[in-house]
Amino acid sequence: MTDTVINMQALCRFYEMGDQQVRALDNINLTFKRNEYVAVMGPSGSGKSTLMNIIGCLDTPSSGRYEFNGKNVAELDDDELARIRNREIGFVFQTFNLLPRLNCIRNVELPLIYAGINAEERSERAWEALKKVGLGDRMTHKPSELSGGQIQRVAIARALINNPSLILADEPTGNLDTATSMGIMEIFSELSRTGNTIILITHEKDIARHARRIVRLRDGKIESDTAK
Repeated sequence: MTDTVINMQALCRFYEMGDQQVRALDNINLTFKRNEYVAVMGPSGSGKSTLMNIIGCLDTPSSGRYEFNGKNVAELDDDELARIRNREIGFVFQTFNLLPRLNCIRNVELPLIYAGINAEERSERAWEALKKVGLGDRMTHKPSELSGGQIQRVAIARALINNPSLILADEPTGNLDTATSMGIMEIFSELSRTGNTIILITHEKDIARHARRIVRLRDGKIESDTAK
């Protein structure tokens, strides 16, 4: 398996708005390797969200090349893209995206249901994932019975469940207070130390400083790319 998870070459994403063309991403060249912990920063309108959507195979570039684990994403069909999103990318969102009627373990199991894993293995793996984020004793609680920080921990456990090639986190502390945010960032740091590849989308410097590399975007271009 290649050491490079993501390779972007001359990648552009343009949108047509009326008679104008908006360059959301303009000639992006980026490589992310296995076990990297990267924060992508930039002001509103810098292209962060567009880049995240392309990385997550939720959108496609207008031009250029995007390879995920050595595969040219432009050549993949819808089923292959869905498989990558379900099995190879663990998503963590600002809004958590848990199902309110399901308890923690059932929420965490969801990607395994889509992957066709049997019930016994699903429960075992979901419990292990919840233990990793410190919620082994909250398996049967529903989201309404948890704090904001605990809900985000469940979302992180769900992102881990398929042992993905990449954890993609979009403003994961955006709805949390400062103390709770630091607890969530410590989980990401621990996941990085144990070998997970993490890309964190954020506009907050205090959050980005936890990463080992920071990519800054401005007006759809890479303004800087620095490793600690």
